Amino acid sequence: MKIEDYLASLPQSIMTGEDVQLLDDSIRDIFKFAELGKNDTFYHLGCGNGNSLAIALQEFSVKKAVGIEKDSIKVIEAKNLLAEKKLDADILNQDIVDSDLSDATVILFWFSDLSITEKMFSKFSKLKPGCRIITIFDPLPGVLPQRVSFPYLLHETPFRPATMKEQLVRIFGTECIDFTTAWEFAERYTKAIGSPEAGNDRFLTILQTMMIWINARNLGLSCTEEVPAPVKAYVEILENFFNIEVRHLIK
Repeated sequence: MKIEDYLASLPQSIMTGEDVQLLDDSIRDIFKFAELGKNDTFYHLGCGNGNSLAIALQEFSVKKAVGIEKDSIKVIEAKNLLAEKKLDADILNQDIVDSDLSDATVILFWFSDLSITEKMFSKFSKLKPGCRIITIFDPLPGVLPQRVSFPYLLHETPFRPATMKEQLVRIFGTECIDFTTAWEFAERYTKAIGSPEAGNDRFLTILQTMMIWINARNLGLSCTEEVPAPVKAYVEILENFFNIEVRHLIK
């Protein structure tokens, strides 16, 4: 099947990031990257079990922590976790598109559903200057990230418009993306969101590598005109072992 059909067959909550719980160490890395501190009001959109809120309060001493989560079961889990740790955070059971973010200074936003991203982009654009919005792997649409520590991307209001090519150059730090670069960055993403129990980390790395390289090539950012041997090999591996076809995307 074509890769688009494969991705469409996966649970939507996994694809959008709603049902993926970040590891504590990944959250700490994000907070260090965002320079989260005592003067910040931190929002986690889709806060899950609330571990990010606990870390923000306990280890980074934020002024205020707010979690927004539409799954009522996760909201109960988050409230229980904060209560156990005797920490005070606002945990709101609502859809993020209905949220009031007006006092936010740092926002963690990990959604890839375009219908959600477009609505939230309008909301983000109205926030006060200097608000930092962290995304994972994907930049906000049409925006140049202020800083990059891949797979973490930091955008700051007011936003600076950018083409997709400009975004990729900023994210990867080069105008020549080869297979090795694509693999290295895909592996960083896999390690950031993975877990010791995960059995499909290598498969995810292969998929992300191929998509990074193909997108780079189609935007004129690959290092050679010809398709390199490792890419050809993984095209065959995906087709023969996983029944996933990507060659139609290579222009």
